[in-house]
Amino acid sequence: MIQSLINLFFPRVCCGCDSILLSDEIVLCTLCRHEIPLNNFHNNPNNEAVTKFYGKVPIEFASALFFFQKKGIVQQMIHQLKYKGHEEIGEMIGAWYASELKNVSQITEINYIIPVPLHPKRLRQRGYNQVTAFGRALSEGLNIVYDDTILVRKVYSKTQTKKSLLKRSELNTDIFDVIFNESRKGKHFLLIDDVITTGSTLEMCSRALLKIPDAKVSIVCMAMSQ
Repeated sequence: MIQSLINLFFPRVCCGCDSILLSDEIVLCTLCRHEIPLNNFHNNPNNEAVTKFYGKVPIEFASALFFFQKKGIVQQMIHQLKYKGHEEIGEMIGAWYASELKNVSQITEINYIIPVPLHPKRLRQRGYNQVTAFGRALSEGLNIVYDDTILVRKVYSKTQTKKSLLKRSELNTDIFDVIFNESRKGKHFLLIDDVITTGSTLEMCSRALLKIPDAKVSIVCMAMSQ
């Protein structure tokens, strides 16, 4: 009853087109959900996400659920998740992707899900890490431990969104570090983020995780720039 009144005065709207959602729709309306650009990377061992890291850092597996296109549905979703506090978007994407990934052989070998961390200053400013809800939904759907204490960001830097490829490649490679104990040695870590663009941040995070003896790293993101 209370929820019905809330929906009456503050109707839930689609993150893709702003139309009012039906009672059985979550985050996206049925039309936007059918139009969202899926890429099926998880079924292709040599997909574009994997090739992004060839010759840069050794990874076991890489994938993303959507293609990220300018002014597209996915951009709308990520913007609202990242800057408008709509963490339910990350939760929905995580649950969706977990259902796709649960039978992928490389995923069944994962020991920990690790988010790309925010610097404490950025975390205070934003109030949340935009990939937390995504990671926790993956954790629940895949029955893999979510741990945001192993990988840390040591250096505060401005957002990379508007930086050129050259500027991103010039980033300090010591931005990230790991805090681990004996129990983390030899584990397979699934590194997660929102969007794969140049891959520089994910590369730096992977290098940090690979400081752990005998560690393996795989990467899963919500989307990849197209």
